[in-house]
Amino acid sequence: MNIVRAEKAPKIDGVLDDDVWENAEVATGFVSFRPTIGQTMPSEERTEVKMTYDDEAIYVAAYLYDDPSKIMSQLTDRDNFGQSDFFLLVLNPLNDSQNDTAFFVFSSGQQADAIVNPSVGDDFNWNAVWFSSVKMMDDGWVVEMKIPYRTLRFAEQDEPTWGVQFHREFRRTRARYTWNPIDPTQGNEGLYHGQLKGLKKIKPPVRLNLYPFSTGILNSFDGDTQTDLTFGMDVKYGITDNFTLDATLVPDFSQAGFDNVVLNLGPFEQTFREQRQFFTEGLDLFSKGGLFFSRRIGNGPTGQLDLDENEVADVPDNVKVLNAVKVSGRTKKGLGIGFFNAITEKTEATIRNTETGESRREVVEPFTNYNILVVDQQFNGNSAISLINTNVTRVGEFRDANTTALVANLVNKRNTYRIDSELRMSNVNYQDADLETGFSSFLRVGKIHGNLRYSFDHRFADTKYNINDIGLNFRNNQNDFGADASYETFEPSGRLNSYRINTFFNYRRLVDPNTFSRMNFGGGFRATSIKLDSYGFRLNVDPGKQYDFFESRDGRPFIFENFVSTGGWVSTNYNRVFAIDVRANIGTLFEDGRDLFRYDFEIEPRLRLSDKLLITYGLNFDFRNGDRGYATRENDEPIFGERNRQRITNTLRVNYNFDPFHSISLSFRHYWDTVDYDTNLFTLLDNGRLTTDSGYTINNVNDNPNINFSTWNIDLSYSWQFVQGSFLTFLYRNQLFSNDENIDDNFNESLNLLFEQPVQHTFSLRLQYFIDFNGIKSVFGKNKRPS
Repeated sequence: MNIVRAEKAPKIDGVLDDDVWENAEVATGFVSFRPTIGQTMPSEERTEVKMTYDDEAIYVAAYLYDDPSKIMSQLTDRDNFGQSDFFLLVLNPLNDSQNDTAFFVFSSGQQADAIVNPSVGDDFNWNAVWFSSVKMMDDGWVVEMKIPYRTLRFAEQDEPTWGVQFHREFRRTRARYTWNPIDPTQGNEGLYHGQLKGLKKIKPPVRLNLYPFSTGILNSFDGDTQTDLTFGMDVKYGITDNFTLDATLVPDFSQAGFDNVVLNLGPFEQTFREQRQFFTEGLDLFSKGGLFFSRRIGNGPTGQLDLDENEVADVPDNVKVLNAVKVSGRTKKGLGIGFFNAITEKTEATIRNTETGESRREVVEPFTNYNILVVDQQFNGNSAISLINTNVTRVGEFRDANTTALVANLVNKRNTYRIDSELRMSNVNYQDADLETGFSSFLRVGKIHGNLRYSFDHRFADTKYNINDIGLNFRNNQNDFGADASYETFEPSGRLNSYRINTFFNYRRLVDPNTFSRMNFGGGFRATSIKLDSYGFRLNVDPGKQYDFFESRDGRPFIFENFVSTGGWVSTNYNRVFAIDVRANIGTLFEDGRDLFRYDFEIEPRLRLSDKLLITYGLNFDFRNGDRGYATRENDEPIFGERNRQRITNTLRVNYNFDPFHSISLSFRHYWDTVDYDTNLFTLLDNGRLTTDSGYTINNVNDNPNINFSTWNIDLSYSWQFVQGSFLTFLYRNQLFSNDENIDDNFNESLNLLFEQPVQHTFSLRLQYFIDFNGIKSVFGKNKRPS
């Protein structure tokens, strides 16, 4: 596509009467790649796109012809697709097929944007400030866009050639069309970009964006009310043409969403997804090698307390993050460099003697520095080799850690086969003990084109591999082999738009001792009908004796035999006013002396009362009768029990969008979990079998393992984008928690007991303003609203 410089920038109002659009080249002739491949658009549904530029930005005008009565336009929050048609602009200033910037405009007037590359896919956590306007017409809809150069990374060149692509989706049929044809059976979408020519002497601007913010907070819990007023700022600065510094100074994460806490009976830690914006945005380089788990930063303290018999401790739940910085970018030759740094403050626990009343303070997390360095070289439009190093340094006698990984993602020129490999080494310095060095590797080789695909993989980790100071590794001591195959269609056939059949096999061993652990095989099927209803089912079989070396917490195996589970799901077309998701699974053991039966059922109806209001309710039942597992510890011996467990989770989400700039949302979750152990408890023999000969019962162990556990969370929030990139957000949060041994209480009795607990109330009001160093026209500039 050839682009011509504009003498006067077009007004972004959805009205294509600007002079620059009169003679601009038209991109048309869009071709489908989903659900059909190679289908052209009829004249009454054609798409026509024009582009221009000046010293400040790229401008786009798109006329999307259609029957207005068929256009779907659900209002949603930013980056949330909903049921809405959209137009997508993809720009790649490096023209390397791997580093795309995607800008979506929906027929509702809402925006979405993402960084796209083959390694991480579409990263919608990345957000930029750009401008768009939508106008509905008698024969379709119109999009106008302004993409400031500060949202892109490119070097100064006299006549650069950029990669460019345009997408259009008809939500009613999920049909996706592109200007340059895409073959979905082979290669990533970036390989099919067209070229944007005609850009002359454009200069990257000073990329300095400031996001000052202030948050007022009121917390009330059990009669104690506290208030706080915080000030901070996020900064984005273009160090060079292609490298950007992101920093959060005096960060405030008080409005991050609540975690979906569950009762964890397993041997591995409970983790939650990252919800702090700074730690979700622009992490494509830092995710290489799987060494970085951002929730480690600002998580609970790592120190252990040695308490006397009459002492109790008040330990903070989280460590305060003082600031964090990211520097990342990529040269025009495909060399990516990333540097991450965060520091957390010293955190102390308060320890009180219950007899004397005296108290003391002890450090449970010292001042800590977290670092990540990544070097990533891309080549051939589809491959990359990366070197990653992470480091955690704690002041004083606390442990330090360092990890290094070499990662290769190699695809042949025809984009038919792929090799992924990872070599990782960890070092943990316990200060008062020897340095512990561990090793891990991963290798996968697979066919990645056509209908039939397959791969083989191997995963290895020795007993000392440990990245959990800044990463997430649930287990080590593994020597696992796997294989999978699938057959997938990419075009409609009969009553189906597409379907996929897959099968897999896994064989697992320990490294030390070199012994068999577990094995399983299975398969699945999923399909989408021409009416856009989806469904599927799965089967998993663990044949013979399986050796779980982790449930006991002391390295001895726990044996179970012949576990079989199966399940299915249905998801109806979300385009309908009423849609529903249903999932169900069952599982059992074929083992002498065992009577295990598991089943879970989830139903989630969705009601779209209008294009502004969406209500989603979820109900999940999870029952496990006759399950066996770790219950408690007695005389330094793991005690097992047979238990019946039932979990019921209720969720409710209500979203009302007044327009693309004002929205209100409600999130509710109630989780209830009971674990009822049989009276007689087991000890674990060295051969992996359980015995009751020890005589332990729930009545003679120190800690009764029966549990009745409940949580309750409500978030009510209002958001107003009063200027592009600037927000005023109000949040009310309500939290309850209950944990006891009253397993005889039914659902209503447990709920009443939960309401008797102290309530955590949180009110917060946050103001964030976007400042572009290149100039502000007014403090409360007028929004560009759809007509």
